[in-house]
Amino acid sequence: MNIPNRITVSRVLLIPVFVLLMLVDFGWGQMTVLGATMPIEHFVGAMIFIIASITDWVDGYYARKYNLVTNMGKFLDPLADKLLVSAAFILLVELGTAPAWVVIIIISREFAVTGLRLILAGGGEVVAANQLGKIKTWAQIVAISALLLNNIFFTMFSIPFADIALYVALFFTVWSGADYFYLNRRVLLDSK
Repeated sequence: MNIPNRITVSRVLLIPVFVLLMLVDFGWGQMTVLGATMPIEHFVGAMIFIIASITDWVDGYYARKYNLVTNMGKFLDPLADKLLVSAAFILLVELGTAPAWVVIIIISREFAVTGLRLILAGGGEVVAANQLGKIKTWAQIVAISALLLNNIFFTMFSIPFADIALYVALFFTVWSGADYFYLNRRVLLDSK
């Protein structure tokens, strides 16, 4: 369990804290920042989500810089991302901020790719996320952050940035999923 893998595990451990803050009204009141009003609990929850998301970059950078890339890390890192992002998207549906059909497509893609990863791992092959998968992850993180923060920065200008970001994330999610299956189609075609 090297340092990058510990950082990845810490990302998973932040998920329950994030969920608790988004769902429980602790009575901390409301706040308005740059035209966006939200419960203070949601602001703190959004900050925890953002911090947890940044650890995705930190653990990857640290692992590459110090040559600490492991098969465990290649497996855990995308799994931690999927757990965090899935929890956030489900919360956004619960809060009435994201359409359920978009979240269903995104989470379905995550399950499908995870299933393919498991098939590949069964054959002794661990595949790290490619560049398109990383773009997808960051598009999702930007969309979720904007939605959690009630379109902060853009509300004053009546620009629906959070909604636009959500559909951009949906686009990259579908594209990267199709690409992942296309690149690994031999596994599905060769199976008997």
